[in-house]
Amino acid sequence: MAVMSKPLIFVVLLALSCLAAALFGALHNQVSFTIGPDYFYAIKFPQFRIEALPPRGGAAIVGVLASWWMGPIIGLPAFVIGLFAVPTAGRYFRAGLRAIAVVFAATGIAALIGLASGIWRVSQGIDPGFWIPAGAEAADIIRAGSMHNTSYAGGALGAVIAAGMIWRSARMVRANAT
Repeated sequence: MAVMSKPLIFVVLLALSCLAAALFGALHNQVSFTIGPDYFYAIKFPQFRIEALPPRGGAAIVGVLASWWMGPIIGLPAFVIGLFAVPTAGRYFRAGLRAIAVVFAATGIAALIGLASGIWRVSQGIDPGFWIPAGAEAADIIRAGSMHNTSYAGGALGAVIAAGMIWRSARMVRANAT
């Protein structure tokens, strides 16, 4: 197998981050559809013009469409740092894969925190702080909406952690080389 150049690895990592984000969105929406189907019927299906599909398939498609583009945006800082700071292509690729995994995990943990927050807010009767469409089941919107909102925050936090990990990894490799 030929060794890829670091610029090619950069492109591959961006593509893999798209796939990881799309997968996360599809899986995430299976959970959020379970706990808040009205969130999809009242907001997401109309927003993404999802019609005549089984609801779970529609939720997965919404997840893919709503999140695939976040992968490269969130991964870009870490991948750029790695491109210039990690000395070898192999180490860069492994660091990039770890960065994707860290962001995936951080976003998942944040989604679960958001879900717990939404469940708690519903149980306490707390105003959600965001719009509830007329006729929609408020509890569904609060639970799923909280989960979705915190996922974006988790992705942002994951991006910072991933960039820091790659920077630290590159510094350690350089320190060990001297």
